Amino acid sequence: MPVPPELILKQMELGPMENFQYFLGDARSKQIAVVDPAWDVDYLCDEARENGYKISLVLLTHGHPDHVNGLKEILSRHGVPAYISRHEASFLKPKHKNIVEVEDRQKIRVGGIEIECLLTPGHTPGCQCFLYKNILVTGDTIFVDGCGRCDLPGSDPRQMYHSLYNVLMKLPDTTAIYPGHNYGAVPFATLAEQKKTNPYLTCAGIEEFLSERMGL
Repeated sequence: MPVPPELILKQMELGPMENFQYFLGDARSKQIAVVDPAWDVDYLCDEARENGYKISLVLLTHGHPDHVNGLKEILSRHGVPAYISRHEASFLKPKHKNIVEVEDRQKIRVGGIEIECLLTPGHTPGCQCFLYKNILVTGDTIFVDGCGRCDLPGSDPRQMYHSLYNVLMKLPDTTAIYPGHNYGAVPFATLAEQKKTNPYLTCAGIEEFLSERMGL
């Protein structure tokens, strides 16, 4: 699963819930986006500085506190835009002047590269993944051998089925999935691998998925 040479991709596990945060950026300009800043902003800022990276923006997969509890602090240090789906539930959208709402399939430039936002509701109404070539940062839409909970306020298991089967599984098998939590045996995997081992990607139809995910 080679990372494109022009892409900065750094995966970091922080916090008591095994959250993954990411740097996504342009290797040439060293401009980066911080994905889901949470738990330890000092660490994130120190890592960026020590690697010579410039934090140019923030990308939010969704608005749950374990993914955004460092947002206010990082924006106080770096006055950059923070992008969240316009479809996210109002009670999950952070309140900050730097918040920018984005549409499905919108592309966001970081230095010389463009990252595409893919709307994947189910865990929350505005869950989104971030795609660059073969690299997909998935937040809580899909984990290695798992998927996000669908029993929380704003969740919808039928939307999750659509997101998994009609959006993510339509991507090339070589797509590398980088999830929002370190819940699997490995920290990332290809879509081809997940189609074989992830129980939520091997269902015969929506009824089987609902049974697997919700016990219905």
